[in-house]
Amino acid sequence: MSNIITRRSILGAGVGATALAAGGGAFAQSNIQTAAAAPPNLPIESGATLRMLRPVRFVQPDEEVFRANCARFTQQTGVQVRVDFVGWEDITQQTAVTANTGAGPDLIIGFNEAPHIYADKLVELSDVAEYIGKKYGGWLNLAQRYGKRHGTNNWIGLPFGASGGPLVWRKSALNAAGFQAPPDDHAGFLDLCRKLKAANKPAGFALGNAVGDGNGFANWLIWSHGGYLVDEDNNVAINSPNTIAALNYLKDLYPTFVPGTIAWGDISNNRAYAANEVWLTANGVSLYFALKNDPATRPIAEDTEHTLLPKGRLDASPMAGLTLNAMVFKHSRFPNASKALLAFLLEKEQYDPWLQANLGYWSQPLDAYSTSAVWDSDPKVRIFKDVMRTNFYIGYKGPISQASAAANADYIMVQMCAQVASGQATPEAAAREAERRAARFFRRR
Repeated sequence: MSNIITRRSILGAGVGATALAAGGGAFAQSNIQTAAAAPPNLPIESGATLRMLRPVRFVQPDEEVFRANCARFTQQTGVQVRVDFVGWEDITQQTAVTANTGAGPDLIIGFNEAPHIYADKLVELSDVAEYIGKKYGGWLNLAQRYGKRHGTNNWIGLPFGASGGPLVWRKSALNAAGFQAPPDDHAGFLDLCRKLKAANKPAGFALGNAVGDGNGFANWLIWSHGGYLVDEDNNVAINSPNTIAALNYLKDLYPTFVPGTIAWGDISNNRAYAANEVWLTANGVSLYFALKNDPATRPIAEDTEHTLLPKGRLDASPMAGLTLNAMVFKHSRFPNASKALLAFLLEKEQYDPWLQANLGYWSQPLDAYSTSAVWDSDPKVRIFKDVMRTNFYIGYKGPISQASAAANADYIMVQMCAQVASGQATPEAAAREAERRAARFFRRR
């Protein structure tokens, strides 16, 4: 999403330089289990040079510190590293081209389930994953889900972090409506949204084909009612009483939204929130910092709070973080150098400054980094610390696979919800249509 990223770029170079200079100094040394982990034997190939592709930054220091870390690897190993930052939609397309042609970058940092789509084209990364995991407190739930090939302990991806999308809300508006915070149950949340609408300070959640926000809202809606697209055995399970209940709830909830959310993309709620058109939405930390760093909108930032999306019928809030996931291709002439670079970037001296430079936009995949100073830098950022501890993921509850990736890209869940919200279909008809569409990718129950 190159155009979206450009609009959301929010910080200058100073933060990145400061974070890198800090060298992770505020990181808790006690969390590093050096005695328990020996580096993998990775003799770097003679004359190795590397090309990496990764998504463009969301905050400017991300790119600056990442490039500086790669330059440090070159200084220590002599391996030249070229990093190309590309738009979010482009990374998926270029990953497909690279995998299918067997040519191009040695490494790609893609999103979510990307390594599972091209598993047979990738170098196994278990040696690096085991070393890094033992040294830094273990891999968190979402990292293990996206990193390991389903049903095995074989790592085909190395997650670098995930971005969460919790509720973002105006304290003054909720307090005026009689709430200290958004309720955690469906009935209470609906009551809140109705009262905000009556006060002309409405909520708004994306129901368009938005990679982050549209999928995030639709997944939350269905999951929080106990529904899911496929079950553990990859059988299509979307046409269920729980899904029907979620869609009936949406029929009551949607009229409380600001008009137009059926067509919202990933930037739409940012603009609406900053313009005082929406007072409750869901978004990453970038919205808060964009508001905080603009004098014109700083009062909105000061009035802004974050909480997890309501857990509804579940025991925990069902949120799946958008995850950066690194992979090494078999066509690379320098697989050891590639793995050595990934291990280097995940070591404390490089990773913690990068994590701090991102100001909470990316949350760590390894438990030890939960003590990073970034999580104490602003109380309103702390909620993003545990994004990768979730048990929810794109494709829940089934195995992560090419099928789950294709179904997500087809916006089956989002469009099912949009059909009901717009009145184009009843909950029952929309669920049947989602079941039909899902059956093209998965088995029918």
